[in-house]
Amino acid sequence: MQMNQRSPQRRAAQAQAAAESWCAGAGRRCPALLRKRGGRFFWADAPEAKRFPAGGGEHRDRPGKGGKDASVAHEGASLSLPWFAVVLGYREPSAGLWEAEPGGATAPARVRRPEGARGSALGDSRAPHLSPRGREDRTLSDLQESVASSHTQEVSAHLTRFCDQCKQDKACRFLAAQKGAYPIIFTAWKLATAGDQGLLLQSLNALSVLTDGQPDLLDTQGLQLLVATLTQNADEADLTCSGIRCVRHACLKHEQNRQDLVKAGVLPLLTGAIAHHGHHADVVREACWALRVMTFDDDIRVPFGHAHNHAKMIVQENKGLKVLIEATKAFLDNPGILSELCGTLSRLAIRNEFCQEVVDLGGLSILVSLLADFNDHQELVKQVLSTLRAIAGNDDVKDAIVHAGGTESIVAAMTQHLTCPQVCEQSCAALCFLALRKPDNSRIIVEGGGAVAALQAMKAHPQKAGVQKQACMLIRNLVAHSQAFSKPILDLGAEALIVQARSAHRDCEDVAKAALRDLGCHVEFQELWTGQRGNLAP
Repeated sequence: MQMNQRSPQRRAAQAQAAAESWCAGAGRRCPALLRKRGGRFFWADAPEAKRFPAGGGEHRDRPGKGGKDASVAHEGASLSLPWFAVVLGYREPSAGLWEAEPGGATAPARVRRPEGARGSALGDSRAPHLSPRGREDRTLSDLQESVASSHTQEVSAHLTRFCDQCKQDKACRFLAAQKGAYPIIFTAWKLATAGDQGLLLQSLNALSVLTDGQPDLLDTQGLQLLVATLTQNADEADLTCSGIRCVRHACLKHEQNRQDLVKAGVLPLLTGAIAHHGHHADVVREACWALRVMTFDDDIRVPFGHAHNHAKMIVQENKGLKVLIEATKAFLDNPGILSELCGTLSRLAIRNEFCQEVVDLGGLSILVSLLADFNDHQELVKQVLSTLRAIAGNDDVKDAIVHAGGTESIVAAMTQHLTCPQVCEQSCAALCFLALRKPDNSRIIVEGGGAVAALQAMKAHPQKAGVQKQACMLIRNLVAHSQAFSKPILDLGAEALIVQARSAHRDCEDVAKAALRDLGCHVEFQELWTGQRGNLAP
């Protein structure tokens, strides 16, 4: 008997063919028999299905694979679904796959795959899994509706979902931004400023997640509201922490945002957060990170930045050095926070008087003690060495570091962490600054094993240009004003290591030649220009 084109049997057969094609395209195999224990869907020939007929009556047969009759009974419902609804994981008629026939009968409608839907595991009766695009669209749509209706509880729930999705990877955040997430979050943010602290925290969290890697999203209104939020909630540690994280994300690789936020008064808020919440580790960590970002010059879209000016403002107008040094006293048992504080100090010691101020405030004694007490913590050791290197730009501070026993601590740190190229590089750089124009310091460094440690570092990291360069500069400074040290250093095999560094790393060319020259080794210098007209020598 030929089926009518609009008959339920005809459409059921078409639906089955479409489902088999869909499953085959997805690399799925449709079994002849499927059963989900404890679920709501069963094969028609399973005993459970016969105990739960659709609509309270007899179950309706559908043409099955291989000529077998198969149907699915929906427990406690008046809807009978075909077998591939189980395979694809759909359990609700709202999915758009089915339509009701007159008289309460149900038949497959025109089969279409909802946007973002993907088939779930065989026998899984959960809701359909959505692609990231589908989830983002639904979440943003729900969030926009709840914000428009000012339902704060719904807004809070949708913001939580939004944060969870955007934290997965940058692609999700980029897609959310393309779908207009920022205006929606900004509206929710303004709604929360009426006094809902919980919603305000979630709005800031959502903003910080969205702007991570996308600083261009923050507009002028958002910038002003961010500063106002930090000002009005300075006593709330959680809100302050989340707001500072927004500042950091908005300023990283974005010079204009940095300058606008500095003009809006964000620097005293950052230093004030460290002073006010000096025992709150998360706030101190975020504030230190944000202060360092203010001293970056990392935006390739501008010819030059205001990094130096921002560092001066942090120190001179907001007492940044004093705030950071005082904060270290509260975290002497927390190497992670101490690393953040030391790293920030190194970014601010950019002027001769700033280096001296660190010593006057007691920062030098703290640094030397940290280097001795936490010599097992590699990251903290690296940051302390970086800070010593920075403040050693002042000639008076050089002598203070040596008199405080800094050279012995630096050599010990390099020897202990010889396998870490970052520690070796920072150690050589710090010793290099201490020896510059200071023959007495050079003698103390050589006698303390500094030259031996530097050459060991060169042997341990021949492929690290930074280690090789700093070690060459250290050797050059050690012998530049103390020729008596040349022979002992050469006897340690310095010439061969320097020649190797020169041939392996282009950045080491000049410093290697300088070291070989001051050691008294033979070096061929090429005169690039003789004053005559013509091209430079090749």
